[in-house]
Amino acid sequence: MRVLVTGAAGFIGSHLSEALLERGAEVVATDCFTEYYPRWLKELNLSEVIGHPRCRFVEGDLTELDLASLLNRVDYIFHQAAQPGVRASWGATFECYIHNNVLATQRLLEAAKHHPIRKVVYASSSSVYGNAETYPTPEGVTPQPVSPYGVTKLAAEHLCSLYWREFSLPVVSLRYFTAYGPRQRPDMAMSRFIRAALDGCPIEIYGGGQQSRDFTYVDDIVTANLLAAEKAPPGRIYNIGGGVEVTVNEIVRTLERQIGTLRTLRQEEGPGEARRTSADTSLARKELGYRPRVGLEEGLTRQLGSAHRRLQPEHGLAAVRLGTGAP
Repeated sequence: MRVLVTGAAGFIGSHLSEALLERGAEVVATDCFTEYYPRWLKELNLSEVIGHPRCRFVEGDLTELDLASLLNRVDYIFHQAAQPGVRASWGATFECYIHNNVLATQRLLEAAKHHPIRKVVYASSSSVYGNAETYPTPEGVTPQPVSPYGVTKLAAEHLCSLYWREFSLPVVSLRYFTAYGPRQRPDMAMSRFIRAALDGCPIEIYGGGQQSRDFTYVDDIVTANLLAAEKAPPGRIYNIGGGVEVTVNEIVRTLERQIGTLRTLRQEEGPGEARRTSADTSLARKELGYRPRVGLEEGLTRQLGSAHRRLQPEHGLAAVRLGTGAP
């Protein structure tokens, strides 16, 4: 099996690339190292991937790469690449979201339709729902994103559906609900909370801390991708959640049980944040056999342990050498 993983240096993309290599796949990994967070962190994410005899890493923008060559002999595409972040998607930066989330996806789909791809698995987001009509939220609820980021993820989803209907490109979309775990992006809540706690700084909490999220451990998201590639009928959209909806305040209390008393600093809540997310995963359970395995307490323990082990920037840059690999 030969696969393409876009966004391979990211939080989920790096975990997925490692899992595919462990299963014997040949992996073509690509990333353009956007400036959303430091490059050295992304290079550390790749430390188990770069140099692997069955991995070839290609650095570049999907809108500029020679995709025909990149997709040669590829069986599966796992499209994880995106410009992340709800708060940062407002204002002048929206152009970057259009480029990396919509245009890059269209270019990839357009190239893929000319190849015998067995499945394209697209990484969508629960942000497409906004403040949903019902909770837990099923896939049939009308998406109403409340952030520019959510708008671009939904637009890319629609592109995936179009390429399935018009060109029979076998695309499946997975709507991730708040991924967490080792290597989580530094701007995300759990990562920020853990880093502040380890540094002895107050934890910044936006709003009253009563907003709730369905948290999904990264290993469960990787499993969902593998199941979707194997079992999902083309054209389907699935919620991928962790089955645990908790408030931000509850996350802080869970961390305190492991670290000790934490100081908090309340900040004004920004625009575009959904009040609540909760995934109805019954469709993924029925059609894919998806069941989240890692509970919140265990997942936070793993992320906390990983945060203790992360290398410093000067070590990270020396630890990784971007190569071309064998495939």
